[in-house]
Amino acid sequence: MIWNAKCEACEYSISSSFQMLVALSPQSTKEEEQMSHIPYASAVGSIMYAMVCTRLDISQAISMVSRYMGNPGKMHWQAVKWILRYLRGPKDIGLVFHKNHNTCSNIVGYVDSDYTGDLDKRISQTRYVFMLSESAISWKATLQSTIALSTTEGEYMAAAETVKEAIWLRSLVDNLGLKQDIIVVYYDSQSAIHLSKNQMYHERTKHIDVRYHFLREIISQGNIIVRRIGTSDNAADMFTKTILVSKFQHCLDIIGVCII
Repeated sequence: MIWNAKCEACEYSISSSFQMLVALSPQSTKEEEQMSHIPYASAVGSIMYAMVCTRLDISQAISMVSRYMGNPGKMHWQAVKWILRYLRGPKDIGLVFHKNHNTCSNIVGYVDSDYTGDLDKRISQTRYVFMLSESAISWKATLQSTIALSTTEGEYMAAAETVKEAIWLRSLVDNLGLKQDIIVVYYDSQSAIHLSKNQMYHERTKHIDVRYHFLREIISQGNIIVRRIGTSDNAADMFTKTILVSKFQHCLDIIGVCII
């Protein structure tokens, strides 16, 4: 995500420099003493408010640095400072909602998963974003609660969590008087789409927590439709992993983040 963004103070890709690991936490009393004077938790907590409200472009970065709030190391602090430096640059960008009677009531979702994205616990990550009026209205970047044994399983569990949000958003817009019978959710895993539509028993999927299989029931009802989209056009991809600057900007254009 922003790890590949370049600024005047940095001439290198930070993705190759910052490895977010527990092993980077203080290993000695001296290091702990040094880090105790650094406002790591306060800094992360402050920029988290920006992410929750309008700056979803730092969701992936916040998700990573917030895992080490209890015992941050120098490298973790360097990552936080990089985020602050990034925010200092594009101060005039934010979410822009367009008044368009043809699209204002159409909610569209994007979901993606980063298989074993957590280098410490090897847990996959779930990322999704929902659009309304050509701009993002709901987004999430979080670790999955269980370890996925395959990329398909990780994508499948991510889709299940996304559909929960889609159901809630559909109810919300109904209460607001914006009628929408079907919500389309896009993700770039063809195998996960087949798994979500196939009601047959599979030896390879019987270990998946039963709560994720409700996805098949919801899809069979027709209220939520899952469709495949190319990885290059999946807006949720910016929330899951390090991507090139050009693609990062493309994702920002999709979700409606632009100059205010």
